[in-house]
Amino acid sequence: MAPAVGAVGAAAAPAIGAAAAPAAAAAPAAGAVGAAAALAQDSGILHFVQHSDTVGKALFGILLFMSLISWYLIFAKSLLGLRNRHRSKKFLTEFWSASSLEQVENEISTHGASEPFAHLASHAIHARNHHVKYGALKLEEKGSTGAFVTRTIRKVIDEETAKLENGLTVLASIGSTAPFVGLFGTVWGVYHALVGIGLSDGVTINRIAGPVGEALIMTGLGLAVAIPAVLAYNGFVRGNRVYLSHLDAFAHDLFTFLSTGQQVDVGETKVRKLPSAKRG
Repeated sequence: MAPAVGAVGAAAAPAIGAAAAPAAAAAPAAGAVGAAAALAQDSGILHFVQHSDTVGKALFGILLFMSLISWYLIFAKSLLGLRNRHRSKKFLTEFWSASSLEQVENEISTHGASEPFAHLASHAIHARNHHVKYGALKLEEKGSTGAFVTRTIRKVIDEETAKLENGLTVLASIGSTAPFVGLFGTVWGVYHALVGIGLSDGVTINRIAGPVGEALIMTGLGLAVAIPAVLAYNGFVRGNRVYLSHLDAFAHDLFTFLSTGQQVDVGETKVRKLPSAKRG
């Protein structure tokens, strides 16, 4: 009976050893996976911010604040531009299809001057009527009716230009300074990483690559903030230039009509009479 048990034990020993071999081989693999997971958790922008000093956290907060401001301006000015263009197109269609300036005034009084073209027309018509009826009561109203209307139109165009350019200086400033803020954060992070490595006992590639790579993220953040701001600034500047050129053309046409009751026809180099109200 004992020899049989011994034989069974001897036969089972190799099987147990063979089963234990894969488990022993899987242990280093599991350890490597765990080490990789721990390395992933100990790297990245959040890890860098958590372990950075006051300067690093302040720079990260500045970049985040810049990004929020730039995206707010991008969305706000885009929506405002689309609304103004839609309303301006509608107003111009109604303006040149009106039977008289009195009808235009009534439409503006009813619906309000909610966009630059209506604002310009309202002030120009009011200036012409006021100067014709009362004359030059104040120093700013001195001169002929045409000169007074011209000054009024120029003032309105300057006001609308300032409104359209509102916020562009902020976008330009963010686009030009954000990369340098990120670069300063990278330099500061690399400096502290090298100081920490110098104070440690052993220097390995893992100790160098991790902190330096995290510090380089600040440069990427700076570029991520600056690029949308620069692209949006260029787009807004071009859009405003085109919009203001149309406003200038309308101002010239409106002034001609207010002065002569005719609209300039550029294609035929002559003026074309437009309908106006009969005067009693």
